[in-house]
Amino acid sequence: MTLFDSVYPFYPQQRKAFVFDVSTIIVIVVFLTFACSFLLIIPGIRGRVRLYWTLRVLLSLVVGVVIVAVQFTGDWETGWVKANTSYKSFSCALVKADIGLHVGLAGVNITLMGNPVSQINETINYNEHFAWRFGADYDHSYSEGLERGLPSPILYVAEKFTKQSPCGVHRQYRISSHYASATLWVAFCTWLISNMLFSMPVLVYGGYMLLVTGAFMIFSLLSFSTVRNSPMCPIQFGIATLRTGYGGSFWLTLAIGKDTTLGHTTLSLWVCRSPSVFPPEMEVREHRECSPPEPRPVPQQST
Repeated sequence: MTLFDSVYPFYPQQRKAFVFDVSTIIVIVVFLTFACSFLLIIPGIRGRVRLYWTLRVLLSLVVGVVIVAVQFTGDWETGWVKANTSYKSFSCALVKADIGLHVGLAGVNITLMGNPVSQINETINYNEHFAWRFGADYDHSYSEGLERGLPSPILYVAEKFTKQSPCGVHRQYRISSHYASATLWVAFCTWLISNMLFSMPVLVYGGYMLLVTGAFMIFSLLSFSTVRNSPMCPIQFGIATLRTGYGGSFWLTLAIGKDTTLGHTTLSLWVCRSPSVFPPEMEVREHRECSPPEPRPVPQQST
């Protein structure tokens, strides 16, 4: 078998790994635009209401951007391994590489980076995505990878998640990811409702919706974590084993969901105990909701 420009003739040129997901960048830019627009109107807000609105809007935007951004990230579950492995089919060449597995709600990313990057007269730097979201066919993506002649380590890891794999994890990961994504979109809807309620003199009800938002974020984590209850097929590269654990998106969602839930409790206690610290237009109604009704005076009968 002859070589052409250091590449086997039936293999296409190597695909370069992308650094950032375009959808995630779009979400971050949109929320940053909202934040910058609000910062421009802060000087027009007077008194202590300025601090209240600044904290409320900026913290709310942080919650919103996390809920939406983690839908498109690929690090809900991650794992890395260093191994000496074969590079491509019909080749005896071995390469020293870092192999990564990154599971997201929309699919799985498999990375292969040479250590060093340049080996056997090639640049080894791959990041392949295999989607399992609605409307996507994971097995078809895997078949396309076979036709393109992807490196053997990538195909070996991707094969573990196919429907025909003896591991049987495709259905579990796909369903749990779908439920987690749907639950997060419900959390986004309740987040929008809480923002509308916070814009009205009904802080207590806004806090209730904030509690619901945090609860749905926790539910999404519980849905995704169900896949950990099933045994994962071993992914072996010689004597090295690729093991996965919860990634940054999982822990970020947990932190925001927990803080959002605690925020509701703190807000409710604060409104009930110290209603005077809030803007004057909100004091009366919130005080009435938290305080017991005042007793009416009993009229005296004339003798």
